[in-house]
Amino acid sequence: MYINYSDIPGHPNLFLDYLYEFENVEKFYGKNFRDEQGYQKLFDSLHSYERPHREKVTEIIKEQYKNIRASKLTLSNIEELNSKNTIAIVTGQQLGIFGGPLYTFYKTITAIKLATYLNDKYDKFNFVPVFWLEADDHDFDEVRKINILDRDNSLRTLMYDDGLDEAVNRGSVGNIKFNDNLRKLLEELSSSLRESEFKMTLMDLLKSFYQPDATFLESFRNLLIRLFDEYGLVVFNPSDPEVKKLLTPVFKKELSDYKEHTVSLVERSAELEEIYHAQVKVKPVNLFYIDENERLSIEPTDEGFRLKGRRKKFSYDDMTAQLEFAPERFSPNVLLRPICQDYLLPTGFYIAGPAEISYFAQLTPLYNFFGIISPYIYPRASATILENNIQSLLNKYQLKIEEAFSPQEDLIEKIIARNSGNNIDALFEDAQEKISAVLNELGKHLSAIDKTMLDLTEKTGNRINESLKNLRTKANDAERRKHEVTIRQLNKIQNVLYPNENLQERELNFTFFANKYGLDILRWIYNELSINKFEHQILEL
Repeated sequence: MYINYSDIPGHPNLFLDYLYEFENVEKFYGKNFRDEQGYQKLFDSLHSYERPHREKVTEIIKEQYKNIRASKLTLSNIEELNSKNTIAIVTGQQLGIFGGPLYTFYKTITAIKLATYLNDKYDKFNFVPVFWLEADDHDFDEVRKINILDRDNSLRTLMYDDGLDEAVNRGSVGNIKFNDNLRKLLEELSSSLRESEFKMTLMDLLKSFYQPDATFLESFRNLLIRLFDEYGLVVFNPSDPEVKKLLTPVFKKELSDYKEHTVSLVERSAELEEIYHAQVKVKPVNLFYIDENERLSIEPTDEGFRLKGRRKKFSYDDMTAQLEFAPERFSPNVLLRPICQDYLLPTGFYIAGPAEISYFAQLTPLYNFFGIISPYIYPRASATILENNIQSLLNKYQLKIEEAFSPQEDLIEKIIARNSGNNIDALFEDAQEKISAVLNELGKHLSAIDKTMLDLTEKTGNRINESLKNLRTKANDAERRKHEVTIRQLNKIQNVLYPNENLQERELNFTFFANKYGLDILRWIYNELSINKFEHQILEL
């Protein structure tokens, strides 16, 4: 079963037009991901493009895999990256603890399955799925928490607390080491999940990768490899100092010529704002610098550069000297990151979610500026897992699954009104209209006797309205008490299908389903997930 994205709240018009009305957005993107006839042209361009670091990138990835027992398919794919005939199918994500939200895995599966599809169709080329680890990102709050449903089917947020003040800039997340507080989080997860035959295996898996003194990067990477290595996924760490050395020319051009592209980026963003929205705020310099373990934006000054929030300043020569001496201190922001990716890798497709698709609309000027071939932006698969017990509840209340994708209070009021035959809000609104009409008429007659009576009539009306408001609240409360079971079951439906009034894939961690159905749930998802429908899929379990 598939649901059109336009029938699900929260998707921006830019994303919807990208999927369904591409002619409206073609000038922002150029390449239409649905146009398979154009694929060959891009593949030929990537094949002939001179890529001086191809061999070095392959060597770095081999070194990153040195202590990992990878599958033959993955090792073969790493070797293939050294060939001019290889096209990379890339996706990436922040290093969410325990794998982050489900959509991280859906992006991964989309990349793998698209590579498989293309390998079957194009004999001349090799297609390799690559996961780009967003290890340089410094949004600690985003990666340290997960959502699950606990034993009572209540939505619960679990969070790793490193004991530091929340305002502390911890630098790149990938370098953060877990401390002993991680054990507390693992215990909390174990106690929150209901007992099952799969629980011990799941917890042992997590504990084998998420340990004190391990970094966010190591733990996330090893988990991803464990779950997807059999499919040939190549997991790439771009924060590796050796990778940063290769990116030095990109960083240097950004520092020297940023003024040339800033105007183009601002103009493109303004054009998008007129019709849709600009996903990312444009900054003059698309680079961060690590100073005393803090990741800080580089900002231009009349004399050179400064670090945001610091008094420290650099001349252009000082900054480029730092780049030559310690390139690992530099990292791209969200707009420059794809440029770095496609400078290093022969990217034919980037697998993107709605927000990423939106900011790629801003990127054409940067690709032109750096002279880099842009990939097709391919929408990731999107899905909601629908279990039998939830389907039964939907049937009980005669609900379509789309109706569950609505604000919680709206759904509750709708079902209670349908079941009871009473629409309390409508009753009180009708009563209020009638009382207002009577008082207005009364006020006209009384004001003819004494003009001060009009003011008294209005005050009386206000007191009546206040009393009606209180009565309405009590009536709604009484109605809700009468339908406690219904409300509880509707909450259960939405906790699973639309947690926090958001799609399941954006909120729930895979551990909830792996605990109930075992790690084979991922293989089932892999087999069931469609990558070419470009609608939201309902996976009926």
